[in-house]
Amino acid sequence: MNFEISVNRILYPFMAFIFIMTGCMFQKPDYVKVITATELNQLMKNQDIFLVDVHTPEQQHIKGTDLFIPYNEIDKYQNKLPKDKNTAIYLYCEAGPMGNAAARSLYELGYHNLTNLEGGEKAWRQAGFSLE
Repeated sequence: MNFEISVNRILYPFMAFIFIMTGCMFQKPDYVKVITATELNQLMKNQDIFLVDVHTPEQQHIKGTDLFIPYNEIDKYQNKLPKDKNTAIYLYCEAGPMGNAAARSLYELGYHNLTNLEGGEKAWRQAGFSLE
């Protein structure tokens, strides 16, 4: 019986810690929206959007990309970004993580209308859309 109590004293806090940590790791940041390749393609057909490739090294681009900025050098390219910090900025990289990192940097610079392409350029290609 003492063994069971000892196991419970160790096991339950450990399980709670794991649950909390895994929940935090999979939580999407609230400063960036996510869009699928199909949604982005449809949006680009209907609107003129500001699209930025943030993948390093530079890769093929989605047709209509306005700017290439390395995800880790966002602050160096502030003069190329929209002056109005409420302008919608759509980001993509090869698979998504660099887009999220770029969104964080942009958010810290005061931009608040940020969207990242879920799955990045790979998802775009897998959806059958072309690159240039």
